[in-house]
Amino acid sequence: MIKTRIAVASALLAVAGAANAGFSATPTFTTDYDFRGLTQTDKGEALQLGLNFNAENGVYVGAWASNVEFHNDQVWELDAMGGFAGGDAATTFGYDLGAIVYAYPSSGDSNDIYEIYAGISKGWASGKVWFAPDNYGKTSYYLEGNVAIPLPHDFSIGVHAGYSAGSYWKDGSGEYLDYSLGVTKSLGKFSFNLKYVNSNGYGDSRNPADIATGRNAFIGSVSTTLPWSK
Repeated sequence: MIKTRIAVASALLAVAGAANAGFSATPTFTTDYDFRGLTQTDKGEALQLGLNFNAENGVYVGAWASNVEFHNDQVWELDAMGGFAGGDAATTFGYDLGAIVYAYPSSGDSNDIYEIYAGISKGWASGKVWFAPDNYGKTSYYLEGNVAIPLPHDFSIGVHAGYSAGSYWKDGSGEYLDYSLGVTKSLGKFSFNLKYVNSNGYGDSRNPADIATGRNAFIGSVSTTLPWSK
């Protein structure tokens, strides 16, 4: 697993290094890969890397990679996304429309899932809806709201709430709510985050192996975005 995720990160960084203005790469280390309140790494650490290109007209494309741990042959995840963002959240409203594919190349099975999404933002607040028309043969959607409050001395507070619903969840583990509260500190070229994550209706008792179970824990992470500005 370690060799696999290092190879993915090295490949993406090589592309970022050859890129021009408009490209950015964000490596991250986190104590747990938390996705919508559920652990994707059996409550273990993750190395992640995002690569993005943002055009002046609002069009953007990106790729993102992370190790995962589901106790099967899926040991890493590679996502691809693209969309269009516009408006002005500071004066009126901002918006974001796009699609994302979640792929697991290390798996011999076809486990790719795609979602389309639409979001809106105003000032410190934002909301987004995600819809998957074929989530293992069923539909699912995710509603989320976020608040990011800037504080003095390069601190900020983040509040998140999300709801997973649709036939995929109704026919399986049940629809559920996840939420988190975190604080971020920018220090030099790096960003440090500590957040408390929890969810209801999808706890550890449903899955003793800790695979994709709900979290009730503190998660820490550190990240930086390249290229560094002078």
